[in-house]
Amino acid sequence: MKNRARAVLAAASAIHFVHDGFSDILYVLLPLWAQEFRLGYAQVGLIRTVYSGAMAAFQLPAGLLAERWGERPLLVAGTAATACGFVAAGAWAGGFASLLLLLLFAGLGSGVQHPLSSSLVSKAYETGARRTALGTYNFAGDLGKVAVPAAVAFVATLVGWRAAAAGYGVLGLAAAVAILAVLARLRTGDAADDAARAAARAQRGWGIRDARGFQALSAVGMIDNATRTGLLTFLPFALIAKGLTVAGVGTALALVFAGGAVGKLACGVIAERVGVIRTVVLTEGATALGIVLIVAAPLPVALAVLLPLGIALNGTSSVLYATVADLVTADRRSRAYGLYYTLTVGASATAPTLYGLLGDAVGVSATLLTVAALVLVTIPLCLALRASVAAPARA
Repeated sequence: MKNRARAVLAAASAIHFVHDGFSDILYVLLPLWAQEFRLGYAQVGLIRTVYSGAMAAFQLPAGLLAERWGERPLLVAGTAATACGFVAAGAWAGGFASLLLLLLFAGLGSGVQHPLSSSLVSKAYETGARRTALGTYNFAGDLGKVAVPAAVAFVATLVGWRAAAAGYGVLGLAAAVAILAVLARLRTGDAADDAARAAARAQRGWGIRDARGFQALSAVGMIDNATRTGLLTFLPFALIAKGLTVAGVGTALALVFAGGAVGKLACGVIAERVGVIRTVVLTEGATALGIVLIVAAPLPVALAVLLPLGIALNGTSSVLYATVADLVTADRRSRAYGLYYTLTVGASATAPTLYGLLGDAVGVSATLLTVAALVLVTIPLCLALRASVAAPARA
């Protein structure tokens, strides 16, 4: 049983690696698209919004469909759709409008990954160290954020962004085939693998045990996600303004994502020991401080801040993801994760466009300082969440 749980976790982690790679190569490609298609900051933000918005829009339908069809066919189809979107973008994108349309399609495909993979992992570790398992799953996603953008940035300098994007799309198609084979062998994620699935379809409601806690958790997650995409969308522009090259941007993002990988793995474990609230307050406060240093410091110092900033920036999400499972019943977990990810990814989708409009009006530096100020709003929200969250594991 333990070996099967580990195998499910490994499969979900691989899926997360691939999808986060797709999502975060956008941060490398945005400056290249801005230059080639002569885009303003608002248009740059809209590109990120369209991808993330499409991903957010399909989170809840994916969770509901999984109750009837199972996670496996949806994960395979979604991965293939995202991969095809990037292949098509590299081959045919001729301007701003066509790029938006192709990324809309790719984003819809990627909407299946978070709720369904999280559901698979949480069910596999129903009686085990679920928070640590989900932290490991998130760690794998951040490995994709580290490796894929850096690799795509390097390849793009050699053969151009079109070949680089299409090449990773082909790898994504191969991953979809592998996902199908592995999950079928594990006999998980299909329509018959959950005995409670039929009963769940006959019931109504969301299975949320604590509505107030779920609302507070979702609000913290929305601000956290909006902070992440707002910062990462305009961080390359801030660093380029300080003298960094496009290839250097790929390395800089790799530093942020490497820190994020450590943060997602470590913060899930830390929260098991010291508690959810303390961990979230620490990471969000450190995120605000790191953003201020990025804006104010010269380039060498700003680059040195990126790794610890990544730990704080991405570490919070591991704590929040696992807490969703604490607040809902097991038979409604796919749709509850779908609802949570719809809200949080929706916030991350909206943020780049709003911050892009602000960036066109007041500049990138002032926009990033605004991002830093807004992330601190999560701290009072944690007070509302405190009563709903279980005490630290040692208590």
